[in-house]
Amino acid sequence: KLQFLYLIGTPIPLPPPPKILRSSGRFLAPSTRRPACPASVRHFNTRFLRTPATKMPAEIISGKEIAATIRGELKADVEKLREQGKKDPGLAVIIVGERKDSQTYVRLKHKAAEECGYKSFQIALPADISQEDLVEKVEECNNNPDIHGLIVQLPLPKHINEAAVLNRVAYAKDVDGLGPDNICSLYTRGKEPMAYPCTPLGIITMLERSGVEIEGARAAVIGRSNIVGLPVAHMLMQRNATVTVCHTRTKDMAAVCREADIVVAAAGCLEMVKADWIRPGAAVIDVGTNCVDDATKKQGYRTVGDVDFANAKEVAGKISPVPGGVGPMTIAMLLSNTLRSFKRVECPESA
Repeated sequence: KLQFLYLIGTPIPLPPPPKILRSSGRFLAPSTRRPACPASVRHFNTRFLRTPATKMPAEIISGKEIAATIRGELKADVEKLREQGKKDPGLAVIIVGERKDSQTYVRLKHKAAEECGYKSFQIALPADISQEDLVEKVEECNNNPDIHGLIVQLPLPKHINEAAVLNRVAYAKDVDGLGPDNICSLYTRGKEPMAYPCTPLGIITMLERSGVEIEGARAAVIGRSNIVGLPVAHMLMQRNATVTVCHTRTKDMAAVCREADIVVAAAGCLEMVKADWIRPGAAVIDVGTNCVDDATKKQGYRTVGDVDFANAKEVAGKISPVPGGVGPMTIAMLLSNTLRSFKRVECPESA
């Protein structure tokens, strides 16, 4: 075979002959050979990835439905305990003042507790109560054997030191999971708190019950509050996720989120997380509760999250709505923590 053609004494190289593929007998020109796949691509985490051709909207992670299932499980557990001759679990909520939103939250907790067969204590105190009298009421609940879980509804009036009051809630009855002993145990490796913070626990439960694999995933948590951001970041790490906590000083937050398999938005900023922040197929949990004026609603406003839900659901693999997402889960986890507290006292053999 001629490898060179001589024209006017000048050699001009011809392309090499095509290579025969052994497996099929077909010809494959050198220029069309498939390059070797780099190791970084071969090991790319594709568990959450959806191809661009897939235009299916995200699966909705309904906290409302998951919470209803959990309440049903708790109710069945309480009924079994009654059959064994045990008394009902007791949950007490102390509310100070007449804030409409706080009264709504307390009413929802009371309704859910009674639905599950709990004994519900609502303790309403005037807004001008002194801190000393409020602490005294907390101590009364600590010493009441019929109360197994105690929470103080926040916020409190400005003249009261919230931390000083919360610190007086007994460790064993701190079902909000936000007392210093519970938080210290949460952040100490090898220790387990009496109760995990309700909203972070609700987020983890939503992910797990929706089939999201946390171990090995990359997670972005937007917000670093003591109530949601920091606890949920730590709980994700406990489940072997690699976590980045984003905050107001984070540079190029959108780029951080685009690398994440799981995004938890808890910044309190209206529709801050846009669709192009989200990696295709990622799981998105929206914790935000922002009020927007809406004359069509009875209360004159509607609740909107921290995520641009309408557009984000076209990119994400799974996403929680607002409302109907994290809110119902927080109450369900409060009831779950209360039952655990009850069992430690009344049924130590099964706690």
